Amino acid sequence: MTATAVLTARALLLDMDGTLVNSDAVVERIWRRWAQRHGLDGDEVMKVVHGRQGHASMALLLPDRPVEQNHADNARMLAEETADMDGVVPVPGARAFLSSLRGIPHALVTSADVPLSTARMTAAGLPLPETRITAESVGASKPDPEGFLKGAAELGVDPADCVVFEDSGAGIAAGRAAGMRVVGVGERAGDHGPDVWVRDLEGVRVEALASGSGVRLVVHGGSAG
Repeated sequence: MTATAVLTARALLLDMDGTLVNSDAVVERIWRRWAQRHGLDGDEVMKVVHGRQGHASMALLLPDRPVEQNHADNARMLAEETADMDGVVPVPGARAFLSSLRGIPHALVTSADVPLSTARMTAAGLPLPETRITAESVGASKPDPEGFLKGAAELGVDPADCVVFEDSGAGIAAGRAAGMRVVGVGERAGDHGPDVWVRDLEGVRVEALASGSGVRLVVHGGSAG
């Protein structure tokens, strides 16, 4: 990965947590409490949960537990997270980045459900993209590519013409599996081999192509190693 990269695309697919919104404080609180209840090491749990739907994380962490119990537990945790906005803030540069996407096809593709994604984007003072793929929209969690493929389909754009913005290993794997290029955002992303890495969204410049056929991204990143 080079310090500055230029990508062109017809559409952008944006993760939320860790990419547009910094919700790490809430995620840490909720999941470390869950880990304690189940006698698991909190640090090990935190290595798994970013980017995935809660029930998918639980299936990895408690492989012998019934799926139905994971889904019920996940529903309770989603309600807890939706009620807890303490410490939820925008990722640096997120407001300007989203403003620069007016008129450019883009979608939110998040493992959060509608209430949680709406609450977090609102708490961070960020506008919700018109096209949104949430937990209710898919049958499989990241790292499955379903969410990104659905986002591309709803925008009417070939997956190869999309660029994904992601922060987590699961999300980066999902973008790659969808056949898309991936811009990794933040320290967490640097460990998972995105095509391009940037510390935050202040390092991204968006330029609409004169032909109206897409967007040029100038990403001022650095070494993700």
